[in-house]
Amino acid sequence: MRVLLVRHGETPWNAEGRYQGQTDIPLSPIGEEQARKLGARLADVAITRAVASPLSRARRTAELALGAQRAAMLIIDAGFSEIAHGDWEGKLAGEIADLDGERFAAWRSAPESVLMPGPGGESLDHVLDRSWPALQRACAALGDGDTLLVVAHDAVNRVLLCRVLGIPLSKLWGFRQAPTTLNLLEGADVDHLEVVRLNDCSHHTALFGEAVHRAL
Repeated sequence: MRVLLVRHGETPWNAEGRYQGQTDIPLSPIGEEQARKLGARLADVAITRAVASPLSRARRTAELALGAQRAAMLIIDAGFSEIAHGDWEGKLAGEIADLDGERFAAWRSAPESVLMPGPGGESLDHVLDRSWPALQRACAALGDGDTLLVVAHDAVNRVLLCRVLGIPLSKLWGFRQAPTTLNLLEGADVDHLEVVRLNDCSHHTALFGEAVHRAL
């Protein structure tokens, strides 16, 4: 079984360094082009099942990655929604550092300890507790030769990859997830996955050219 774990394409808020969380911000023209390039890369890949977050930036990325002939196979699962940033949503990273400095510093140094402020704000444990079952649902009944496409978000991908790699959530910042990045996982089942490719965005970015976003 193979899992293609993808992050959505760039949005205007990504480019600005603005925290978006579960605010439904669409792809920018750059993000749409990134997703089309991912689709060209996956055009000859036989995809058995495709699942995406309900947020439009992830759903649209999945549709473009699948292409018009395969877009109807897409399934939506809210378990893959981005972390709810609560009161941080819509704010620039610099604004958050000024308004909520202690929590923001903890988010950068000990992210596993942070509960996002305000109604509905989540922790990384909350994200893992809903996204791992979503991955289990998506992988259900897949066989050895099957390929699953999952299109989700930065924090979601990071917590899932931490789980697969067997590393604590405190190591969340130890790797990156670029726009429309491709992570390839393989294994007999969801509990025995191995990371084969990590943060591969060669379909749209040169080896040393990855854009670093200032928000998450």
